[in-house]
Amino acid sequence: MQTRPHLDITLCAPRGFCAGVDRAIQIVELALERYGAPVYVRHAIVHNKYVVDGLKQKGAVFVEELDEIPDTGAPVVFSAHGVPKSVPAGAKARNMFFLDATCPLVSKVHIEANRHHNEGREIVLIGHAGHVEVIGTMGQLVDGAITLIQTVEDAEAFTPRDPEKLAYVTQTTLSVDDTSAIVEVLRRRFPTIALPHKEDICYATTNRQEAVKRVAPHVDAMIVVGAPESSNSVRLVEVAQRVGCANASLVERADKIDWARFEGIKTLGITAGASAPETLVDEVIEAFAQRFDIAVSASGEQRESIVFNLPRELRAQPAA
Repeated sequence: MQTRPHLDITLCAPRGFCAGVDRAIQIVELALERYGAPVYVRHAIVHNKYVVDGLKQKGAVFVEELDEIPDTGAPVVFSAHGVPKSVPAGAKARNMFFLDATCPLVSKVHIEANRHHNEGREIVLIGHAGHVEVIGTMGQLVDGAITLIQTVEDAEAFTPRDPEKLAYVTQTTLSVDDTSAIVEVLRRRFPTIALPHKEDICYATTNRQEAVKRVAPHVDAMIVVGAPESSNSVRLVEVAQRVGCANASLVERADKIDWARFEGIKTLGITAGASAPETLVDEVIEAFAQRFDIAVSASGEQRESIVFNLPRELRAQPAA
C-alpha cells in the first residue's frame, strides 16, 4: 500500500467571517424567520456563492436592482457592501419595507464622505472601479464630488480643484500596503489633505492580511478560501505573493482545487476571506487529507470581539 506524503498545514487566524458579514447574513435569516419567504436581497448579501445559495434555499430572492422586485409587502435587504443614496430613496418611493445590512464600517465611510462634502472639501476615494462598495460610496454624493483613485500613478496625476480643500476616504477591503503607498503620495503632494478620523480599511481586512504575512513566507503554498468577486479575498492572495509565497491561489471550494499546483509540497498555509464560511475551510482540509497525511496547526488568535447591532426591526422583542 502506497503511503501518502506528509503535509503540514498551518491555518491562519483570524480568518473567515467578520462581524459585518455575520450581521448581514443574520439579517436575511432573521427576516425570513420573522416575515417568511420571500425576502428580497439587492445584490449578493456577501460575495460568496455558498452563502448565497444557502440563503436561496431558505427563501431569499436575489436581485440586482429594485425594479426586479414586484409590488409586495415582502422585506427587501440591502447588501453588506452599501448602496448609493438613490436606492433607499427608490425603495421609499415604492413604500417598500427595507432592511439595511450595510456593514457599519462601510456606513462610517459614507458618513465621513458626507461630512467632508458638507464642509466644502473635494473627496478622493481610494478603491477599485466597479466594486459594489465603491459604487455605493460614490453614490452618496452628487456626480463629481468624489474622484476615484486606484493606483499610485493616479495619485501622482490627480489635480484637485483646490489643494487646500481636499479629503480622502478608502474602500474598506483594500490591501493595507497598497493603500499606504497611495496615501503617502497624496500626503506628500497635498500636505493639508484631511484624513479619516480612524483608518477606513476595516479591522477584519487588516487582521487577515497580518495573519497571512506571518504564515506565507514559511510555506510552500498558500490557499485563500474565497470568491473571485470578494475584494478582501483577492487582496489576501496578493499579500501572500508579495511576502514571498509565489504559489498562492484563490480557491472557492474543495472541488475547484488545482491539484497540479500542490504536487511535491511539504507545507501549506490556509486562510479564508471575510465572506467565506469555516465550512469551506474544513472542506478544503478534508480534500487534502484524502491525498496527504496531514498535520494541522494554527497560527495566531482567531478571536475577534467586535459585534455589530442588528437593525431595530429585527432585535428580539422584550417579553411582555
